[in-house]
Amino acid sequence: MTYAYIVDAVRTPGGRRNGRLSKMHPADLGAKVIDALLDRTKIDPASVDDVIYGCVSQIGPQTFNIARTSILASRLPESVPGVSIDRQCGSSQQSVHFAAQAIMSGTQDVIIAGGVEVMSQVPILSAKDVAEKAGMGNPFDSVQIRARYPGCEFSQFEGAERMAKKYGVTREELDHFAWQSHMKGKAAYEAGRFEEELVKFDVELELEGVKKIVRHEMDEGLRFNATLEATAALQPLVPGGVITAGTASQICDGSAAVLMMSERAMKAAGLKPIARIHAMSVVGSDPTMVLEGPIPATQKILKQTGLKIEDIDLYEVNEAFGSVPLAWAKAIGADINKLNVNGGAQALGHPLGATGAKLIGTLAYELRRRKGKYGLLTICEGLGTANATIIESCL
Repeated sequence: MTYAYIVDAVRTPGGRRNGRLSKMHPADLGAKVIDALLDRTKIDPASVDDVIYGCVSQIGPQTFNIARTSILASRLPESVPGVSIDRQCGSSQQSVHFAAQAIMSGTQDVIIAGGVEVMSQVPILSAKDVAEKAGMGNPFDSVQIRARYPGCEFSQFEGAERMAKKYGVTREELDHFAWQSHMKGKAAYEAGRFEEELVKFDVELELEGVKKIVRHEMDEGLRFNATLEATAALQPLVPGGVITAGTASQICDGSAAVLMMSERAMKAAGLKPIARIHAMSVVGSDPTMVLEGPIPATQKILKQTGLKIEDIDLYEVNEAFGSVPLAWAKAIGADINKLNVNGGAQALGHPLGATGAKLIGTLAYELRRRKGKYGLLTICEGLGTANATIIESCL
């Protein structure tokens, strides 16, 4: 069998809304991680068979195939093709899946899989909002969809509340988990656990009317001084609800990329892997719940591999809202001490189309650091879809 190997994985530190990365063109940000992979591995740029990039809001500077524009902004030659995909928040996780499938099929050997999203410039739902203002209509205005799901707006916020209610996730659990996300992120930085994955670079900013060069080397949204009391004092986003701004993911600008190779290409380049793709799954689930997909996606991947949740050493379940990983852990019977051990999107940000590749890297490096064998990543996605990936560490 031909395996797909993760040879290297990088990400930019996340930029908060209207923060350090907010003026950077998405193609330039997408190029940053491509060039970092080239620098770190010294592979022949012309050997890259494809670049597969995830991006959710493909409009404005992120349209016209952001994978290809990122290539043209990078040091890759013009001969390298690129393709952009949208599987909502799991877009770059799906990029990794597509890359693995191409390598495992034997049709390609070297692929950069990743994603980019500059949410400060292109806010979530931009394409939908622009289309509605132009009189083009709503994606949910299909006669058949409205007949099948009458009155449903497929709201993530409503889905987050429904997840909490269905799986018995309390406000107290949510607040504690969100605060812990910041504390775990703080501990990870203090211990240098993100050093392997971060691409640090200088950014020109205008501060108080003066242009200055600032080093961007840390996730901008992380609150080192976060307290449980402050988190618990936040008002819910909807009256009577349990989700607050503190228990939702942070709007974030960022990019991430994973270099994936076949064994023959890896040996030819004299490189060693950090992990290999062990299994992949993707499912659809109830779109009115919106965010429940990680549960059946995990059940499916465990069934197809014959593994039990106890066999998995670490889990990354995206913190789109705190109710998602907490509900997932309750439904799956997972050990919460293995969950998002270096913090998650509530503290570090959720750059939509880049999050899957970002978390693949975080998972692979932490798995190796702990000398674990299996790591699981799963991400909730719009309209009830979800991917799950199990990677196996190459110690």
